[in-house]
Amino acid sequence: MTETTAGGTARTPEFRMAAGVLATLRRDMITDAFAYRPLPLAATPGRFVRRLPAAVRRHSPWSRYAAVTALALFAMALTAGSQQTFLGELGRLVAGVVAAVPILMTLVRPVGAWWAAVAMTLVLAVLGGSWEWPWTPGGFFSYLAVLVLVTLRTGPRVAAWMWMLTLALGFVISLLFGGRSGTNAPGMAVASAIALAVASSIQIRRHATAEVTAQQEVTAVERDKRTLLEERTTIARELHDVVAHHMSVVAIQAEAAPYRVKNPPPELEAAFVTIRENAVAALTELRRVLGVVRSADYEAPDAPQPTLASLDGLLANVREAGLRVEKTVTGPVRELPQGVELSAYRIIQEALSNTLRHAPGAKAGVEVSYVLGGLGIRVVNGAATGDVRPSPGAGHGITGMRERVAMLEGEMTAGATAAGGYEVAVFIPVRGRPEQASETAPGAAGSRSGSATGAGTGSATP
Repeated sequence: MTETTAGGTARTPEFRMAAGVLATLRRDMITDAFAYRPLPLAATPGRFVRRLPAAVRRHSPWSRYAAVTALALFAMALTAGSQQTFLGELGRLVAGVVAAVPILMTLVRPVGAWWAAVAMTLVLAVLGGSWEWPWTPGGFFSYLAVLVLVTLRTGPRVAAWMWMLTLALGFVISLLFGGRSGTNAPGMAVASAIALAVASSIQIRRHATAEVTAQQEVTAVERDKRTLLEERTTIARELHDVVAHHMSVVAIQAEAAPYRVKNPPPELEAAFVTIRENAVAALTELRRVLGVVRSADYEAPDAPQPTLASLDGLLANVREAGLRVEKTVTGPVRELPQGVELSAYRIIQEALSNTLRHAPGAKAGVEVSYVLGGLGIRVVNGAATGDVRPSPGAGHGITGMRERVAMLEGEMTAGATAAGGYEVAVFIPVRGRPEQASETAPGAAGSRSGSATGAGTGSATP
């Protein structure tokens, strides 16, 4: 199928393909060939650099520049020592500088460095008087070094263009100076093909590694977000029963309140009716929200949500699983809000589960501290013992704990201990309820005031 241009000329598929190839060649090798493209500094030191002294490691980001500079100096010395020129020692020095310039140009203008290498080839061939044509020994090395460095900076497509243009350069020079013996154009064709193939494979592998690393980073971020959302959904489902209970109590009390007052005014009855209607509406909306966050395989629990009163049963279960655990309770035990009790239970449960997975055979300790301003929790375990290997978890435990603590405006620290174990310390503030004033004995008001202003540490040393 042919394509007709605006002037009526038909273009065959072969013509369009050739035009596309030429356009690619112009874009890769000619357009902005001498644009400023500095070589990035090394992001991380290599294995060899890590073994060097600290004074040298400080300059490790410039290691690439140092390597290219050393390569250029070697090419300069090789060319100056082997170049045959009619200008004497000055000509040797000039030839060495000419051979080093294209290598140094790869640091800032990679494609332009190849064109400079072509010009270097012609200059050294004119200055030299040897039978080697067109590449002198120093020029041969410098040209190959430029091909490799440019390929590492650009890619396989530019490498293919450079190799084909190198073949064309050698062919043209052989035609123009065919009578000159000892041409090394075939040797350059073979050597450059091998060098470019190796450099292209390195560049492809480096590019693939960078893509995989970037994809892993994106996957890790998405996994963390998904884990966070899953934990928040779980917390929302568990707190549904707690919130629904309080709203139900509000609705019942609002309905019964007018009957406790003799001849209540109509305004009071209307106010309680409004309170009850709002409570019932809130319950309805709460059930709708629960339906949104509920997963497809979610089953409503048959038993009430656990509290700290159920902690002994939890400890008995983990002891049956092989974990040696001791419980310590400090401070006067008192009833806390259901949300605090549930979160505290889940935090202890997850901390002990992590101990079972990551530190099999270790001994754990659970401390629950009823302090003046709230509740302190501390779960610490020793290092793993025995021949049982730790089993990797899903990575949700610490995230779920932090979400529960943040929801209750508490504080949490988690980290390894000096003995090789792990410690989780949590403080959950608990504000005093105003309705306690009518239920406490005289003198209790001072304690309640202190709980509002006192500061808890959140953990105590057993």
